[in-house]
Amino acid sequence: MSETRGLGRGLSSLIGEPQGGRPRDGMRKVAIGDLRPGRFQPRVRFDDDEIQSLAESLRRKGMLQPILARPVLAGADGDLEIVAGERRWRAAQLAALHEIPVLVREFSDVEVIEIALVENLQRTDLSPLEEAAAFKRLQDEFGFSQADIGEAVGKSRSHIANTMRLMDLPGAVQNLLDEGKLTAGHARALLGADDPAALAKTVIDKDLSVRETEALVRAGQQPATTGAQAGTRRGAAQGDADTRALEHRLAERLGLKVEIRGRGEQGRVVVHYKNLEQLDELVDKLEAPTRPRLVGS
Repeated sequence: MSETRGLGRGLSSLIGEPQGGRPRDGMRKVAIGDLRPGRFQPRVRFDDDEIQSLAESLRRKGMLQPILARPVLAGADGDLEIVAGERRWRAAQLAALHEIPVLVREFSDVEVIEIALVENLQRTDLSPLEEAAAFKRLQDEFGFSQADIGEAVGKSRSHIANTMRLMDLPGAVQNLLDEGKLTAGHARALLGADDPAALAKTVIDKDLSVRETEALVRAGQQPATTGAQAGTRRGAAQGDADTRALEHRLAERLGLKVEIRGRGEQGRVVVHYKNLEQLDELVDKLEAPTRPRLVGS
């Protein structure tokens, strides 16, 4: 598509400067009720805990980064449609802010979806399915080729093609991917299976890696399990309840999702954070001078 502007260059090159000095363009304070969600927002799910955390930050410091918006009716005053920053707008409502800073620009529909995609992809906020749906929308509604999309978002054409293929998965498998029970790598491997939904259950139940999933799809059958492996799996199952309980205790203590993965006496503890503020809070808790022991000796 000849009009593609190369979104991989970043948001600043997309937003540009106001044209012709129009009074509607530029920075202003806007009543929060005069903004509405963007029609081309690629994000489907907004994390409530993340919004709550951001709202607390806005109460303390105010909104430092303006929301990007455009007039709902081109060339007219009135309500504004959010182009980038819906997460901050939602948090501002929760923080009971009455006015927020907004950068107003005139944008076409294709520019809006491009900017929304870049903002979310740069912050790695989109789930694989949200990313796939946004790519498909660029293709179906705006006539972008996969090469155009790849150039636009700074990713390879093969990445675009493989991501869009996720839309071909059965709804049940898409739900597992959306819930984080399957990774995008697992989901792409399942595309070649005769019954992706049934195989997805096997992958989850047996905690298979992506490579093991790919091998299983190629073989077209359940993996053979030796007696020793079966005994190991039974032993692991017995420890699952204790592991989940410990994960729950750690999660309650840290306020973050915690995963424990181990083999024998070795393993790792993974703590998930969604933004730098959560990471700072985690570090503060770990550096506290006195802390109750979570695991007894």
